[in-house]
Amino acid sequence: MSKILIVDDQQCVRELLSEELISEGYRVATAGDAESVRGHVKSSKPDLVVLDLYLDGPQGFGVFRDIKGQDPDLPVIIFTAYDGYVDDPRLSQANGYVIKSIVLDELKGKIADVLRRKASRQEKVEAKVCFPQFGAAHGF
Repeated sequence: MSKILIVDDQQCVRELLSEELISEGYRVATAGDAESVRGHVKSSKPDLVVLDLYLDGPQGFGVFRDIKGQDPDLPVIIFTAYDGYVDDPRLSQANGYVIKSIVLDELKGKIADVLRRKASRQEKVEAKVCFPQFGAAHGF
């Protein structure tokens, strides 16, 4: 099952998301500050990151930039209480933007969708590598 890194400075949010996502069958790691995120991305190789923009202030933008610098293909879903950043150009590479809520259905749906799309892209790449003539004949 996919591994998700949850990044939020509020322990109660990390615990709630962890419980919910583990119950959905995901493996979960958490980070509460900008420094620990770098280590997690490098060592635990998550399949997706759920990132709060406000980590003891607006450090989330820098963390987002660092994540994409380490692994440009790593999907990141922004999960924040602030809706004013939906169209912020600094977040143009985000794979989703979800406003924090006690009801986590939207976030869980977005996670499933992003991971499905990632798996589909990986399958196409693998097919193209293993069977280049097949990939070209089928448009990928």
